[in-house]
Amino acid sequence: MAVPEEGAAPDVVLAQTTVDDEAGARRLARGAVEARLAACAHVDPPLTAVYRWRGAVETATEWRVSYKTTTARLAALGAWVAREHPYDVPEWIALPVTARSEAYAAWVVAETAEESGENTPEHTAG
Repeated sequence: MAVPEEGAAPDVVLAQTTVDDEAGARRLARGAVEARLAACAHVDPPLTAVYRWRGAVETATEWRVSYKTTTARLAALGAWVAREHPYDVPEWIALPVTARSEAYAAWVVAETAEESGENTPEHTAG
């Protein structure tokens, strides 16, 4: 694993949202990858969310979608998720990836490029 130099902006980020059904989570995951806004998206198994909404504490079952993207594509991915998401106020957070292999980072950058990434590694796990 390589660690970026101190103070360097990470070129890979992990962005997340949650949604209330598995089909919606799969749609959000696949759509972002098809649009080259994320190199990969994981849909996690259902989880229990406890949150405050409009003055009441609520409990719901949700699926988390985690996107691997670049800092350069993060704003476009966030705008796309905001348009496609069914919630009034969807979760949208992004975390810097502070350690990663250079090969993986290169794959994420290539797969999120607006141009077709023909020179990408043949197989990389998300």
